[in-house]
Amino acid sequence: MPSQTEIRFAHKASEVPHEPKLLSTFANYLCLSGAFCVRPTGKNRDPGGHARRPGITGHLKRRGCPEESDHVCDLQKSLDYGDKALVSAPHNLDILVSQVGVAQQMKNNAKTMDYSVRGGEAYNSIGKQTKPAELSDQDFASRIEEEKNASKNSYEFLEAAAYNVIAGENDAKSRMSYIERFTPAFPNSRFEEQVTSYAMVSLSELKDTSRLISFGEKTLAANPNSLPALLLLANTYVDDPKPGSVGKSVTYSQKAILVAKADAPDADRSRKLSAGMAHATLGYAYMKQDKTTGAIPELKTASTLLKGQDDQQYAIAMYRLGFAYAKLNRINEARDVLSEAARISGPVQQPSQDLLAKVNAARAKGK
Repeated sequence: MPSQTEIRFAHKASEVPHEPKLLSTFANYLCLSGAFCVRPTGKNRDPGGHARRPGITGHLKRRGCPEESDHVCDLQKSLDYGDKALVSAPHNLDILVSQVGVAQQMKNNAKTMDYSVRGGEAYNSIGKQTKPAELSDQDFASRIEEEKNASKNSYEFLEAAAYNVIAGENDAKSRMSYIERFTPAFPNSRFEEQVTSYAMVSLSELKDTSRLISFGEKTLAANPNSLPALLLLANTYVDDPKPGSVGKSVTYSQKAILVAKADAPDADRSRKLSAGMAHATLGYAYMKQDKTTGAIPELKTASTLLKGQDDQQYAIAMYRLGFAYAKLNRINEARDVLSEAARISGPVQQPSQDLLAKVNAARAKGK
């Protein structure tokens, strides 16, 4: 093909192709792929998928609700009875655990979250007690530790129950409301990454960019290596029109690549996928900075990591790689890449087909 043949592609950052569905596709991927949003398993789940209630065997029977005859129970009366008990003992974890069990049977997620959060707050208040004058610092510390150990199973049950409410909520606004209650009640939670992922997805669905960025940066302040926060901040900033945003996307993408360590011997599927998405975002950011030559190695690495793992993310990486090749007039390479992307159903299939048509037209003209 004669070297003077040229296709007119974007040269300004604002002209780099952006598909509105890509961010939501990326955000939903974090949960749908199972990379971060993993429901609790093991000792805190019963065979039906609910969080187990520790130490409350026979609870329903004690309240006049036969354990084997739930259909004849008046669960609302049982809940009311527990609420009256909580008036005089608001920090009693046994009562709160029991209330969560009843609320779960009623499928009342709001109540389940409410009692769980109150339980988390009660557990955290153990360490905030005032030291009695007659106790030494060492004896007081020992007492606090003993109280925490005695209540740990209840705390973990409540934490899992609250997380299940978040994971099971389909409405983004309600989900985010639950997350904002969960986070202070269960600091340093074992579900921190999953909850952070759900928060970022929720805010993406709500199209609340400023709140998403604020939440993500607060998350990174507490945990600088949070992959969900790094990835979604990178993807949010890359399409933010404010000056300096693309540079921030580059920084977050590079940090995500370092944290994921996809080439480490112990790297699992989740880390490799995260690295692939980070490389794809980094390549896209370089394209927006008119660094197309530098974008190509990043997009090639991304496609290698994502191929066979996630079709949609792979297609996005290939589409952007094809665009980069075409912009540099590497027509044959663009054609090969776009032909593959155009075969994958999803948000970039049509853009890939359209770009492939332009590449084929330019190729024919250059013969």
